[in-house]
Amino acid sequence: MASAKIRVLKRYKQIMPQHQSAIKRVRQNLKRRERNRTRRSKMRTLIRKVLSATEREEAEKHLKSAVSHIDRMANKGVIHPNNAARKKAKLTKHINNL
Repeated sequence: MASAKIRVLKRYKQIMPQHQSAIKRVRQNLKRRERNRTRRSKMRTLIRKVLSATEREEAEKHLKSAVSHIDRMANKGVIHPNNAARKKAKLTKHINNL
């Protein structure tokens, strides 16, 4: 985590913003980027758990948490609502075929 921040900060050092609001915006963007990366990673992990489940009951258990997390990501603006709908449909279709 810290290495990513340092890398991004080094990039901004070359063209460091001059205004206080722009400097603050860089800080906010770094925080949001890190938060979104972890949330997106968790979402992918939950999707993988559903798709790798071999039994229907196990898959349905994982589906509930995955759908909840996907909806939360769409509401927070991490992913587009249509993207969320597409992911949920894919998971539901997978479970129906088990």
